[in-house]
Amino acid sequence: MLIPKKSKYRKQMRGKNRGIATRGVDVSFGEFGLKAMAAGMFTSRQMESARKAIMHHTKRGGKLWVRVFPDKPMTRKGEGRMGSGKGAVDHYVAVIRPGATLFEMSGVTEAIAKEAFKRASDKIPFKTSFITNEN
Repeated sequence: MLIPKKSKYRKQMRGKNRGIATRGVDVSFGEFGLKAMAAGMFTSRQMESARKAIMHHTKRGGKLWVRVFPDKPMTRKGEGRMGSGKGAVDHYVAVIRPGATLFEMSGVTEAIAKEAFKRASDKIPFKTSFITNEN
């Protein structure tokens, strides 16, 4: 699972996830990509599960790029009375906006890439779509 090596602050506020992605929206490295169509939080466990599903279907052929990184710490704590603190960091997430490219792939046929990304999208908690490099 992916986690940051170090961060300036241990805990972060949840924040708002508004707008659409402006950076990392095109297929830059590979031929095919998996694009987010809705906003959401992509945990490091979901990311690893999707990556494994892709690699399993392609039989480790081709090259895969993971374009997002889980760098936001999320805490977990049961409800309690006021004044008992925030709770420890439980897991890390990548904040995803609509239009962001999640994975890219090259070195395989379009049919294999499409099926691999379909299997990966079953592990992802928001809608995704298959895209290709226009060049």
